[in-house]
Order: sequence, then structure tokens, then C-alpha cells
Amino acid sequence: MNVRNPALRLGLLPAGIALALTPAFASAQEATAATTLDRLEVTGSRIRSVDVETSQPVLTLSHEEIQRSGLVSVGDLLQNLSVAGTQTFSKAAVLASNPEQGGQYVSLYNLGEQRTLVLVNGKRWSTSLAGFTDMSTIPTSLIDRVEVLKDGASAIYGSDAISGVVNIILRKNFEGAEASVYYGQNSRGDGAKTQYSLTLGSTGEHSSIVFGANYTKEDPVWAKDRALTRYTYGQNHKEDGLSPAGPWGRFTDPRAAGTPGAGAYNEDGDWEANTWVINHTGSWNTPVGVGQASNNMDNYHPINTDDYYNASQQMMLNQGGEQKSMFTSASYDINDNLRLKSTAMYSERDSKRQIAGYPLTGTSQPTFPVVISKDSVYNPLGNWANPGAGVDLASWGRRIFELPRVTENNVKSLHFDAALEGNFDFNNRPFDWDVGINYNQYDVTQTSTGNINLLALKSALGPSFINSSGVAQCGTAANPIDLGVGPGRCTPFDVLGGASAATPGALNYLNTLLNSTGQSKSKQYFANITGSLFDMPGDAGEFAFAAGYEHREVSGYDHPDALSAAGYTTDLAAQPTEGKYTTNEFYLELMVPLLRDMPGAKELSLDVASRYSDYDKFGNTINSKFSVTWKPIDDLLVRATYGEGFRAPTLSDTFGGGSQTFDTFTDPCDAVFGQRSNGAVAARCAAEGLSPGFRQTDAAGRPVTARDVQGNAPFQSGVGNDSLQPETSKTRTAGLVWSPSFVSGLNVSLDWYKITVDNVITAVNANYVLNQCYQNGVDQFCGQYGRDAVTGQVNSLSRGNANLGSLETEGYNFGVRYRLPEYSFGTLSFNLDTNYLSSFRQQATQGAAWDDYAGYWNYPRVRGTLTTSWTKGDLSANWSMRYYGGFRDFCYDQKAGLECNQPNYQTENGGWSGGLGANKKGAIVYHDISATWQAPWNGSVTVGARNVFGKTPPITYAVTNASAVQLDPMLDYDRYLFVQYNQRF
Repeated sequence: MNVRNPALRLGLLPAGIALALTPAFASAQEATAATTLDRLEVTGSRIRSVDVETSQPVLTLSHEEIQRSGLVSVGDLLQNLSVAGTQTFSKAAVLASNPEQGGQYVSLYNLGEQRTLVLVNGKRWSTSLAGFTDMSTIPTSLIDRVEVLKDGASAIYGSDAISGVVNIILRKNFEGAEASVYYGQNSRGDGAKTQYSLTLGSTGEHSSIVFGANYTKEDPVWAKDRALTRYTYGQNHKEDGLSPAGPWGRFTDPRAAGTPGAGAYNEDGDWEANTWVINHTGSWNTPVGVGQASNNMDNYHPINTDDYYNASQQMMLNQGGEQKSMFTSASYDINDNLRLKSTAMYSERDSKRQIAGYPLTGTSQPTFPVVISKDSVYNPLGNWANPGAGVDLASWGRRIFELPRVTENNVKSLHFDAALEGNFDFNNRPFDWDVGINYNQYDVTQTSTGNINLLALKSALGPSFINSSGVAQCGTAANPIDLGVGPGRCTPFDVLGGASAATPGALNYLNTLLNSTGQSKSKQYFANITGSLFDMPGDAGEFAFAAGYEHREVSGYDHPDALSAAGYTTDLAAQPTEGKYTTNEFYLELMVPLLRDMPGAKELSLDVASRYSDYDKFGNTINSKFSVTWKPIDDLLVRATYGEGFRAPTLSDTFGGGSQTFDTFTDPCDAVFGQRSNGAVAARCAAEGLSPGFRQTDAAGRPVTARDVQGNAPFQSGVGNDSLQPETSKTRTAGLVWSPSFVSGLNVSLDWYKITVDNVITAVNANYVLNQCYQNGVDQFCGQYGRDAVTGQVNSLSRGNANLGSLETEGYNFGVRYRLPEYSFGTLSFNLDTNYLSSFRQQATQGAAWDDYAGYWNYPRVRGTLTTSWTKGDLSANWSMRYYGGFRDFCYDQKAGLECNQPNYQTENGGWSGGLGANKKGAIVYHDISATWQAPWNGSVTVGARNVFGKTPPITYAVTNASAVQLDPMLDYDRYLFVQYNQRF
């Protein structure tokens, strides 16, 4: 097949491919005879063809663009795409305990990372049990280009390709050696990133091999180190983000009503017990010199806001980590028509996160309550202080800030693929085929310290006495517990005595080392063939096809720490996960050219694909896709697709053991931050016996002073459901690509998309469960929570996995690429990539009302990037503007008029859970610059800065995926400077 009108075809290509093919096309233009080109496979189609125009929107990022970005992770790079959503496991979500935490993921169209299929060299990459592909396992130094198919492709690639496909093409046919050194850091001197990489390659007449090694280190950023992040809700609300669990011991007096000092009668005549806190500058009065507590009222006082604690002081804002990887790719031509190809990669990631010490209470594990014994020398109301009248203390607490909780994730990823490829001619027509294997293994080990061994705590708070040496000892004088040696010996713990009373021996006794392991493994066997069968009438082109078979086996497990699983530590109790499934799949794709060089139809072609998938666990499904490409004139391409998709439940979805979680949530019935302005919400709250003045309370029993406060009781999340069925989807796109012949180098594209996902596998959060019940009256969710019969507080909630309702997103992609002719001052080019979000809707269950989130936090209407590039000789420079559109945020306090510029905003749209009033936030624009000098000794130096003007993002009260502070983790919070040196040999 000969190429027609190569200049136009280049204009329609993604920039990276176009630049790579320019010399070949230029030669074709200059030649007096037509030249036959190699057949290529473009992301989104299995058919190899010289006609690389695509009916589907594909965005390409070249190796050079990646280098100039100043980003060392492809995950960070893809976050800048206009169609990318906020990551589920952002680096700022340090409270998340999932094995995925510390990795990098991409969520196209905000539909979730598990609905974006990630390929490397066209083959599936390793995933976690929950279906997340860690992009940080693929170093940017090894990447030739990244192709992003902004369209569903289940008919082509199978499960998971609902929102799109990210295909990472690694470097090949590399000759020589290249070394690279990179260093960058925030302008405040933290968050430093270092990367070293080495690439070696050799290409011979019949073989080629590439080897790459990479090391990346990223230092953490601490929330306390900048004013913007020092407090959860920012500088304007320092006290509202504080935790009632401070390092000062507290207890609620359990003595009977009327006992002096135990409490008081309120104005309604009800007895309210006192919660006492140790005076911060003193200690419990110990008249015997050690250990023995006294009921001296001078040493403690009723709890107040001065006793709250800023947990952000111990928390990371962004966690750090190290990444090591090795990669090799080789090919050998057995003969002119047969070759062997293989790729192998090993990657190891170590990430470390720290959060504040555990807010320990007597009911940290409701199934294993721990009291301070009346016979403990450290019980201020015990027998030591009140001989014969001591009482056990069941309601007590203190943050063990001496032992911040540190979790280290070690993740090892192994990938190997090998294929025998060939080509042949039959009936004077070309065919390509390949058979091979694809193997992925993902192993994770989690170790953590800082959680408390409750078995040891029970002994440490149990009976104790002062021995003859004046030392507090476990047991009683009549029946002492042997002191023993080492950290395992029982040591009485003065939990109410404040930080100064915590001895190293007691802390060592209580601290526990936790260890859990997990693995996800997939094996894939495949066979493919593609070629052309015959010529279509009217010289329309060749009728081409691709067909293939795939067999995939997926298995995995998650083994949590045994002591925690049994509920004997303060860590979240989780149960084991183990499962597997297999699938057999067949696909067929047809490329049908209909018209060519006709009036009103310079080209018209149809692409049809269908895939049959048979799962041993979930049954079978057939998904098809139809794409049309029409060029009414040479300068204009019209394209459209309709595709069916599916996503099979992950191992975690189906076999997950579930775990406890201390969710943050806002009670819809709360009189200040809830939604009682909504009539349906108010009616349900009243039906549950909650007064109009009902307030959600914190761990100290005081009314909350902000939204989304961590609950006081563990909820249950992530329980697997073996009845889950695959999600199904429909994708519709239509677009135009205009490459005007009268403006050389200009390409303009506009694409409309609409993606609907049904039978959604949902792991909902606590707010979602409550809002669906209170706002929308969905009975299914109303039975998933419970309230305390006395206080009315939500004290239980279950949120597992289920096929619930639908997701739907709709919008427009608009892109402009313009490369100006070369002038005396150099060459300029412009690239604009924008997305307009018309709607992002969610339906809780079939038939329920649709909730639309477009225009609210996390779903801005407009996102875009404009990049201006300049080159002249050995110098080049880039200037990018990243635009993040305005959005509605929750008011901080609508009644008080605090941060609430739309106080009367009210909507029945269930996507808005902020109650009456809204705070409209304006757009933010970040500016990035970089400059590169190509040195005469085959070296290059790149220097640059991201967020040049040091813009800071707004505090956002609707944030749900950050832990230490209410900042959208997608937005920069500091200026970032970097330098990189590359050397070719």
C-alpha cells in the first residue's frame, strides 16, 4: 500500500509520532517513485497499517517532553493531563493504610485508576489486588513516548479499558550509552528529588539489546514546616483542626451522680460526668515519690480547648521513598521473516510515611476494651489514692505521641514477556503474527511501628504496686509479676500522667512491630495475526483485519498481621484475602475502507472490533466497538466511535477480607455542618429522635468545630463480595481534526465524549452512605449505619463492595498544535490541551436520582495546559501554563458567614453535600519554565522551575484525599526548582 498525501497525514498525527516520522515522509515526497513504508500498530487498534490516522483521540508525550517537564515520575506527568483526575492514593493521603500507598496512579476522566488500563509496549502491566497499576515502577528515563488513548477500548484490550488506555513505549534500538543525573527541591528546601539513570544499547544487523538502570529518591515534606500546612484548616482556623486526643492523659469520672468532683447537673437537670485532663505543666501528685497517684484536684482540670492537640505536628504532608529498577529489552532476527523479542523489568519501591502517635483510648478496639485497674498505682481514683473506695477507669485516653506511627511499604514488581514474531505474504498480501507470554508479579510487604499491643497494655494498666526498691511493678505485693529483662517485660504505664511520665521501658513494652504481606500475579498467553485480505472497490483501500486469542490467569493474596487481625492491637483489624480467576478471550477487528478520493469523501473508513471474554468466576461477555473516519476534504478529518466496555471485579473486590477504618465524616444531622436545611434530611433526623440542636461530637465528647472529623468508633470497610458481576460501559465520542493547508504546521482538534458505566463496583465512603440515606432516601444505605441509643452519635457503619448504580461523564477535549516556520530568532511552537467537563454524574442505585459533581471540588469545569516552546541551534526553552478551573467549595460556616461568598446557594442536586451556602473558589494558574543547552560534547543541561511564581492553593473544605491539611493534592503548594544533566557516549 502506498501513502497518499503524507503532509496531511503528518498533520493529523500526535506530535511525538509526527516528529519521528518526518524524515521518512520527507524522503517519500522527494522521491520520484512511491516508497512502501513499514506497517505500524497505533494504540487503540491491533491492525498494523501504514495509515496511522486514527478514528480515536490519542495524545502522545515524547521523551523530550518528559525530560523538559522536570518530573521524575510518569504518574506525576500524567496528572497534568487535562483529562486526568485526582489520585485516589495521593502522596498527601498519609492516613491511608492500603498497600498501594506511596505509588503513582492515573485516573482518566475521574473514573478511577482501576478503570484506566496501563500497558507497557502494548502489554498489560502488573497491578495490585485492587487493580491499581503503580506508574512509579516505570522510570521516565527508559520511556521513548507515552500514548494516551482518551477513549474506551475493551473490545481491543479486554477488561479495565473503560476510561482509556495509557501505553508506555520503552526505548529500543538504542546505540551507545547515556547517563543522566537529576536533582530538584522545593524552594523552601524540602521535598528533594534525586534521580540517577544509565542506559546502554547495541544494535547489530540481526539483533538489538537495551539495558537500563534507574535510582530515584524523594524526601518527605512535613506539614509543620510551612504556615500553609501547619494546621488542618489553615491559619484562619488553627483551633478547629485540633484533635481532642492530646499527649495529656484524660479520663471521665465514673463515680455516681452527686459525688463531689465527679460532675454536675446541667440546666435540664441531667447529670453530666466530668472529663478531667492532667495539668500540662505538672504531674499527678505522688506523695511516696514514685508511681502512686492521688486524688489531688490541683493536678487536673475539666477538659477544654486548651487541651486539644495539633496532630499535624507529627504528620508528613507528602511521604518520601526510594525507587530502584532494572530493565532490559532484546530482539533477534532469526531470518528476514522471523524474530524473537523479549522484555524484562524488575522494580523495587520503598516508601515511608509517618502520622501522629496513636490516640489511645480504653475502647480503641471495641472487642477488647482495656480499663485502668482500681489497683493500679497510676489510677488517680484507685485504691492507692482512695483506700477501699477505688474505681476502675473505663473511659480514658491519651495520644501516645512518643511513638509516632511509621509504616514502610516495600513493593517489588517483576515483569517478563517474550514473543515470537513473524511476517509472511499470502496471495501477494502482507501478514504479521506473534505468539508469546506475559508475566507480572507484584509483591508488597508492610511493616509498621507505633501501634499499641493491647495484651501488653492490659497488663501495664492492670494491678501494680511499689516494690521495695521504690519502683512500680506489675502485679500485687502478694502476687508480683516477675520483672524479667528486655522490652518484653511487664512495665506499669502511667497513661494519665502525661508525656513526662512515659518511661522508655513502658513504651518499649507497649510498642508493637506489625508485618503484613501480599501478592498479585498474572500470567497471560497470547497469539495474534493481522493483515489485509483484499482490495475494496473503487480503490478505497485494503480490507484489513486483526484477530487473536488470550488466556489469562490472575491470583493473589493479602495476609495481614496476625496479632492485629485478632483485634489485639490498635492497628485496624483486617482479615485475609486470597483468590484467583482465569479468563479466555477471542477478539476480531476489521478495518473497512469504504470510499477514497471521491467528491465529499476524500476518505471514509469503518473500524469494527469485538471481543468475547469467558471468566470462570463471572461468566462471559461480548463487547464491541465501532469507529468511523471521514475526510470530506483534505484538510478536515471527522471521527466518531461507539464502544462497549467492561471491568471484571478485582481480587480485592471479590475476595477481600475487609478491615476496620476510622473514617472522617460529617453527620447530616449536625446542626452546624450538616444538611438540616434540606427538608428530607431534617425529617429523617427528627424521625430518629435527634433534636434540632443535635451536634456531632469528637472523641472527647465535645461538639465538632469543622467538617469531616474522624469518627469515634471503627467502621467496617472493604468486605469482598463473591456475587459481584463485571461493570459494563458505553463510550461515545465524536470529533473534528482540522489541518488547514493554508496554515502550515497548524492542527486543531475538538472531541466530544460521553462515558456511562453501569453496574458500578462501589467501595463507598462513610459520607456517601449517610448522604444517600438522608438526602436521597435510598433504603439500601439506611440499613448500613447505627447510632448510639443514648448520645445519638453514629457508632457503626458498614461500607463494602457492591454493584450499585451508574457513573457518567460528559465533556469536550479541545487541542491546538501550531509550529511556526523557522525565523532568524528560532522556531516557536504552541500546544494547547484543554478539557471542559459538562457533567460528572453518579446514580446510587438503579432508578435513583442522579447526583452531578461537575463544578464542585475535584471536578472543575475546565482544566488545560498551554505550552510554548522555542528552539534555536543548541538552545531550547519551554513555558507552560497549567489552568485549574474554579469550583464550588463548602462554606466554612454558613450561619456565621465565614468563608461563604454564596450564602444562599441551595440545590437539590445530591452531588452537593455542603448544605446551605457555598464558597466559590476562583481558578488558579501555575507557570512552569525550563531551558536546555545541547553541549558540543554530546551532553545536555536542563534547568527549570515549576510554579515559578510560588502560588499557593486555597484551603478546600471538601477535600477527602489528603490527611494532614485540607489542600487539593493535585495543586502545587510551593515553587519547585530542578536541574538535569544528560551525557551520551
